[in-house]
Amino acid sequence: MNTDDQWSRPVRYLVFILVALLIALVLWYARRIFEPLIIAAFVAYLIHPAVNFLTSHTRLARKSAVNLVFIVTLLLVIGTPASLTSIFFDESSRVVTDIVHIYNQLIAWLQQPKIIPGIPINFGNFANQLNQFRTTFVNSLTSQALQIVSKTSLGAIWILVILVAVYYFLAEWPRIRAGFIGSFPENYESELNELYLRVRRIWMSYLRGQIVLMLIVGVAFAIAWSIIGIPGGLVLGLIAGFLTLIPDVGPFLAAMLAVGVALLEGSTWSWMPASHLIDGLIVLAVYIILVTIKNFWVRPVIMGRSVQIHESLVLISILLATMLWGILGALIIVPVLASVVVIFDYLRRRILGMPPFPPVEPFVLDEKPASVPVKQPIQAKKTAGEPEEIVPIKNEIQKKNKRVR
Repeated sequence: MNTDDQWSRPVRYLVFILVALLIALVLWYARRIFEPLIIAAFVAYLIHPAVNFLTSHTRLARKSAVNLVFIVTLLLVIGTPASLTSIFFDESSRVVTDIVHIYNQLIAWLQQPKIIPGIPINFGNFANQLNQFRTTFVNSLTSQALQIVSKTSLGAIWILVILVAVYYFLAEWPRIRAGFIGSFPENYESELNELYLRVRRIWMSYLRGQIVLMLIVGVAFAIAWSIIGIPGGLVLGLIAGFLTLIPDVGPFLAAMLAVGVALLEGSTWSWMPASHLIDGLIVLAVYIILVTIKNFWVRPVIMGRSVQIHESLVLISILLATMLWGILGALIIVPVLASVVVIFDYLRRRILGMPPFPPVEPFVLDEKPASVPVKQPIQAKKTAGEPEEIVPIKNEIQKKNKRVR
């Protein structure tokens, strides 16, 4: 190829900057589109170890392993809520019926004139306002139902996009990774492979830390609900541990489930208060205490140690990500932050002309430094038929010759 036809270095830099700015603008304006893709990538990352396990420990091809893991995950995600729908619907109907009954009793009680020693009090106006609120609320259910249907339809489309993207990432990830690394010059491929492995270690360490956190939360809530005497406390605790994967919202839903069970069934222990309302308040107070300990101590410590980042930085990152990007930001901010640190450290070393990677990765690995081999003194070889006492004399002669040189 004629070198005169190639772009000059300033032109290449200018084109690179313009393309980078154009890509950044497109990503910014289309950022809402990437939310389901990010969720799909995170879900694929969670179940990808199962695919690797099947391909390495069985004779299944990768495509067969992906199909099996995807179908099982889909059945668990869809089948578990579907099997519990009838139970929750019956319990919810009972709760709604009780609330409506109490509401009607409150209105009837307020409509009756009250007399406090010598002072007549009339709550009729307040009762009329409550009655009017109920009528307005019921009439607005139709328009609210239409809005819910439209949002549900849009949500169904996003769910379909996420499912298709999860399957695509699982099936095509090796090809995507190889294509991305292969798009760079050949002499950089080994460095990019090493960079990928280091970032992958971060996410695998984060996954292990997340599993440990789920186990700790599940055991803690199961013990707490069992001590209080909530029916099904062990199952409710396991649900709380599993839902810990969804920051803040998951444990809250699990706690509301436990509070609902306490309000409906009460405690199984005789020493607990007889009032179901008090039992529900006790469950709510225990949840607030445990989730505070989890958010401000247990989670930062586990996540920080899993990716080798200080606990305070983890806590600050989670809080800021929750305020800026919601649940999704809080879910992935820790491994993303650790990955960015590793990538920028690589870029810094390449810019400064240093080796691309430190001898030991300071953010993920916890390896011992390689021991320096100790030089052994040169020993003279014993020739055949030579007496043993001659060997030390030959060693002394070799040391003197070495000093002379």
